[in-house]
Amino acid sequence: MLLQNKHVAIIGSGMGGLMLARLLQLQNSIVKVYERDLNSEVRVQGSPLDLHEDSGLIAMKQADLLNEFYKNIRPNASKARIVDQNFNLKFDEHAISKTGSEKISDSSLDSLQDISKPRPEIDRSVLRKILLNSLSPDSIVWNSQFTAMEKENEGWRVHFKNGTTFYADLVIAADGANSKVRPYISAEKPIYSGITMIEGTIYNAKENAPHLFEFSKGGKVLALGKEQTIMYGTKGDGSLMFLLSSKIPENWISENDLDFKNNQKIFEWFKEVYQDWNSEWDELFKSSELYFIPRPQYYFPFNQSWETQENVTMIGDAAHRMPPFAGKGANLALLDAVELADCLTNNEFPDMKTAISYFEKRMLERAAIALENTLKNGEQLHAENALEKLLSIFNPTI
Repeated sequence: MLLQNKHVAIIGSGMGGLMLARLLQLQNSIVKVYERDLNSEVRVQGSPLDLHEDSGLIAMKQADLLNEFYKNIRPNASKARIVDQNFNLKFDEHAISKTGSEKISDSSLDSLQDISKPRPEIDRSVLRKILLNSLSPDSIVWNSQFTAMEKENEGWRVHFKNGTTFYADLVIAADGANSKVRPYISAEKPIYSGITMIEGTIYNAKENAPHLFEFSKGGKVLALGKEQTIMYGTKGDGSLMFLLSSKIPENWISENDLDFKNNQKIFEWFKEVYQDWNSEWDELFKSSELYFIPRPQYYFPFNQSWETQENVTMIGDAAHRMPPFAGKGANLALLDAVELADCLTNNEFPDMKTAISYFEKRMLERAAIALENTLKNGEQLHAENALEKLLSIFNPTI
């Protein structure tokens, strides 16, 4: 086996990195995951995930975690209610009983053009815990923020902010859209999509945003108007996560010195940018238990490529960053993990470089197709007739 007696370092404990570690450990590989967080509870996890049959669910099955996954899904999380900017209800998936192929495009909006089956959703924090618990003890090295690495022997000497170092025969970047390992592989820079999202999390939402919490019915709410969107949904921990998405210049936030720790300033920004939206949306900003993250949406070019190396590669957002409008990010990362693990352990390749090259070629081809879909969806969601288009897909009789 290519990995026999070799040490593998996975940088980043996102879904892709953890899945890769699980799959490699099932093949008795020596693997450690290095994560900058102090522990598994530090970081706020994002919106619930719907795993796709052609990617995420394949990974869960390969990892022998499918049963554990289905034990923890949230049945109502994928159901959508669609409203306009004035909070007028236009479509309610909770009121429709449909199963299998009868269901119109699911609420994750993974493709505005496709008819798809219902997809099981799970909170990110829960899925991450399932993956963490599946690993051998001491697989995760917490408080390990990557700073640099240099070649040593046939591999790399990896350095972390806490002063520790580690030798690895193979380094795999799974450290997300702003990967610090990626520059050792590719100099390609991301492109701004023209869309910026502001992510907000309201804790104890039943008390702090009672109307919006109740209105969601445990699922998602999607609002479109004036070439802008607001999407929100609840999580199993009682919090509510929302995304404000609009077309603004790339450097607008920095040029206006917008302070995301000042909730009042963010509310003022909202009233300026979303000035034509109903005041019912103001409830998103009334809680003192409120946390914001700016998310300008970037993507790597369709035709990106790099020279394959025998001792380093990357998966997930580190390799193929893109906006979330196709619902593909985590699913692609999980499938990347499946295919990379297979290439490294199936004994079909003569050497590491050939195995990695085969994986990278397939990964980039797959990512280019997903990127095309997500950019198309992003344009449609922020178009003048976005609401009408979405309604026609959820309900063809309109």
